[in-house]
Amino acid sequence: MTTAYRPLTPDPDIAGVDEAGRGPLAGPLMVAAVVLDPARPVAGIDDSKRLSEARREGLFDRIIESALGWHIERIEPVEIDRINILQATLNGMRHCLRQLSATPKLALIDGNRLPVDLPCAARAIVRGDALEPAIGAASILAKVSRDRAMLVLHREFPAYGFDLHKGYPTALHLQRLREFGPCPAHRFSYAPVRQAASPGLLFS
Repeated sequence: MTTAYRPLTPDPDIAGVDEAGRGPLAGPLMVAAVVLDPARPVAGIDDSKRLSEARREGLFDRIIESALGWHIERIEPVEIDRINILQATLNGMRHCLRQLSATPKLALIDGNRLPVDLPCAARAIVRGDALEPAIGAASILAKVSRDRAMLVLHREFPAYGFDLHKGYPTALHLQRLREFGPCPAHRFSYAPVRQAASPGLLFS
């Protein structure tokens, strides 16, 4: 069910859940769950995509320090290739909620799909990262942790420019895929990577 639910202040019984990295051709998917503390509010939380990198980094530390509970789940490309990105996302959300130190009464999940077999009630909220503080906080944890992971992968595979595009299918990334072929950090179930890895297929 997709609905709006906006508490006036953070609720210790509510967890926000969001992900970062469904669209990139390379790197991990990151999923985060956060329970904010109403006694320690964090100003400035918003959809991570609407915040500068510096702002996200600062909020990341403040959320970690003040939250009642949080968990970040990393799903590697090999798992994404094995079960597909949707199932990887849903599995990550489920695992995040199960790993919180205390089970919330309600999970607010960004998007329009809910995982099955959750440990609590849940609501899906389209664009929830811009509407719900707890989901916004989760989006920041997921985005910052993924960007950091891509910088590590850049040091391991510098030819692809992961520090610049974070694995997304930019013109630069597609050009490097054509030149060098995919590396172990790539998602081979994604068409541009699969085409680059297969001689004789036209790269698009």
